[in-house]
Amino acid sequence: MTQKLLLKTCAILFLLGSFQNTEAQLFKKKEKKTNQEKDSKPKKGDIQPYGKVITKEAKTDGGLFKVHQVDDKYYYEISDSLLNREMLMVSRISKTATGIGFGGGKINTQVLRWEKKQKKILLRVVSYGNVAADSLPVHEAVVNSNFEPVLFAFDIKAFNKKDSLNPATVIEINPMFTKDVNAIGMPEFYRKRYKVSRLDADRSYIESIKSYPLNIEARHVKTYVAKEPPSNQSLGSISIEINNSMILLPKEPMKRRYFDERVGWFARGQVDYGLDAQESKTVRYLDRWRLEVKEEDVEKYNAGELVEPKKPIIYYVDRATPKKWIPFIKQGIEDWQVAFEAAGFKNAILAKDPPTKEEDPEWSPEDVRYSVVRYLASPIPNANGPHVSDPRSGEILESDINWYHNVMTLLRNWYFVQTAAINPEARGVAFKDEIMGRLIRFVSAHEVGHTLGLPHNMGSSVAYPVDSLRSKEFTQKYGTAPSIMDYARFNYVAQPGDEGVALMPNIGVYDKHAIRWGYKPILNVSAKDEKPILNDWIRAHENDPMYRFGHQQVGDIHDPSSQTEDLGDDAIKASLYGIENLKRIIPSLNEWTTEDGKNYDDLKTLYGQVIAQYRRYMGHVSNNIGGVYEHHKTADQEGAVYTHVDKDHQKKCMAFINEQLFKTPEWLIDQEIFNKIQYSGSIEQIRATQENYLKTILQLGKLARIIENETINGNKAYGLLEMTGDLRKGIWSETRNGKPIDTYRRNLQKAHIDRLEYLMTAENQKKLSSVGGYRKSTAINTSQSDIRSVARAELNNLKRDIRNGLGRISDQMSRYHLQDALERINLILNPK
Repeated sequence: MTQKLLLKTCAILFLLGSFQNTEAQLFKKKEKKTNQEKDSKPKKGDIQPYGKVITKEAKTDGGLFKVHQVDDKYYYEISDSLLNREMLMVSRISKTATGIGFGGGKINTQVLRWEKKQKKILLRVVSYGNVAADSLPVHEAVVNSNFEPVLFAFDIKAFNKKDSLNPATVIEINPMFTKDVNAIGMPEFYRKRYKVSRLDADRSYIESIKSYPLNIEARHVKTYVAKEPPSNQSLGSISIEINNSMILLPKEPMKRRYFDERVGWFARGQVDYGLDAQESKTVRYLDRWRLEVKEEDVEKYNAGELVEPKKPIIYYVDRATPKKWIPFIKQGIEDWQVAFEAAGFKNAILAKDPPTKEEDPEWSPEDVRYSVVRYLASPIPNANGPHVSDPRSGEILESDINWYHNVMTLLRNWYFVQTAAINPEARGVAFKDEIMGRLIRFVSAHEVGHTLGLPHNMGSSVAYPVDSLRSKEFTQKYGTAPSIMDYARFNYVAQPGDEGVALMPNIGVYDKHAIRWGYKPILNVSAKDEKPILNDWIRAHENDPMYRFGHQQVGDIHDPSSQTEDLGDDAIKASLYGIENLKRIIPSLNEWTTEDGKNYDDLKTLYGQVIAQYRRYMGHVSNNIGGVYEHHKTADQEGAVYTHVDKDHQKKCMAFINEQLFKTPEWLIDQEIFNKIQYSGSIEQIRATQENYLKTILQLGKLARIIENETINGNKAYGLLEMTGDLRKGIWSETRNGKPIDTYRRNLQKAHIDRLEYLMTAENQKKLSSVGGYRKSTAINTSQSDIRSVARAELNNLKRDIRNGLGRISDQMSRYHLQDALERINLILNPK
């Protein structure tokens, strides 16, 4: 029993030990498996399987990149074939906070390149500011001094290797659009103006990302904390919507055409260190569409036949455009066909309707393949024609013309105030559809001109003799200016009885010349070797004012032959005709602008337009005083580039200003208008106008040019003493003739004393940066020039004239005014 029991006990213990051993082994295997699973679990930042990132729930949009949306995350799937390809990112403000202005404003334009580095995708900024041919030794130095900065670095989330020939890399794009990346965020000048401190990430988000065959369009809302927001100040923040367009650039850049300032063109520049020169040189080349001759048409083209381009310029008119205006917008687009015919092409520019949603639900104006005239329901009275171009070659890739609804108000105002005196169709506050349609066609053509590469040509309208603008035969043939790109709006020169005269410009002689010069293909010739041919095309018309380009000026207008809103070759004569027409409008203004049951808002608006037009005439004439003409030339052409305005003409311009502006313009002062539109302000309106042009005549830059002209040309110049003397005699004529001085003249005379006081203490004026050639300025050291000496002398001359005048004037208010003027002058000359 004992032995059997012992054997049984040993057997049980053996079985129990075996079980425990097996259980331990199983536990160890399980533990090992669990540890292996833990080790295989992806760490944060690790590259994951494609299906783990782009799940079945993903919404995918195919195009340049596949764009995937998973919940609130967006992913770009970038094919390897697109890595290291250059792309253009254009950032614009698409929607703004109240008070900032209207959307569409460009923030930044950059060339970018996607690059793979280990476990990251880098988005690098490519600069084309400095270049050299890669075959030259200096190329290495240029590359070393232009290291490409990294705009953003992305962790690689996954790979898609289904296409073994062209695998793709997946990144999450959210961080670039939700973080504060300066290059694609609020511009720095807004940050400073509104005292922005930081981005509020909780109130910033991606609105949408859409992929098209050649571009990606991302819209994102950014909210910034600001101490001084322009609106909704209780929020202490600003929200804006930004649109980022990323556009694939062509593999083969278009052949450039080099810029020449004698033909107006939007252009871009590079510093080329590879040129055979002893200094770095900036080369500039045109922004233009790629218009090429088909291989099968080369022979016809060389024989002088018109040929269709490989790819025409096509504009689609937005579906949102009111149907009655679409034909006129299209006509404005296709009006440029005649200019392209001068360049050797037919049907080079076309206007089309976009497909309906049923015909093509994928069609979108945001697709870079389509250029669109976009109709915007906005109170902004404007239209503009921006374009996107390849910085490597200048090739225009697409353009959208922004057409704001209220541009019609602008057209109504201009057409009314400039033509109503002779044109019954312009008398009223609402025009017939065919009249408004013709005006829309004019603006459409002008804006399309910008998208073709042409800037404003403000030196165009001066080509026509003023009296030719009163001729039916001349204006029907040539319009109001040789270029529709001038601001030669409507024919304010034409007088009653000038039957059949044209009232607006068309595509003109200069426009055809500019398009031919910029677009006519020169086959089998390098961009460099085109230069002498292009020069010959310019020189063929070098002495013909119809072919002249005059740059737009902002600020100190130094060239009076290149002004906005002017007509004809003589500002005095044209302005006198214009004033006569305004005098005809004023008595009928009430009749032409009011209707039973309506208030007087239209009367107020259009009276304001009369004042504005009158001011334009004063500006056109006053800018001749101290003016310098600018006619660009090259060294192989004879004559000066810069010439001072003739002395006799400047003197006549001063006489015009004294007579038409500084002598109270009583015809503008109509109580039958004032008592319906304002309870006060008529005196201030005249005072402000007179003071503005007094300051224009006595601005520092103009005075500096007058001094320089006199120094160089002696008594052939309209000198500073003669000019200031003529001005003083005109403004203070009552001190000689003894007439009462009315309220308007008393205000003007005080303004004259104030301006002389300013000249006594004005700080030195530096030459400002040109801002693309638009802003003009003249530098002068005021304290060391003759300006203060002459200002002091003029104040002393005024004292003498006023003392003499006091004995001639009996009107009590006039005497008080003159006594006060004496006290003011004494305080300036002898400050306490």
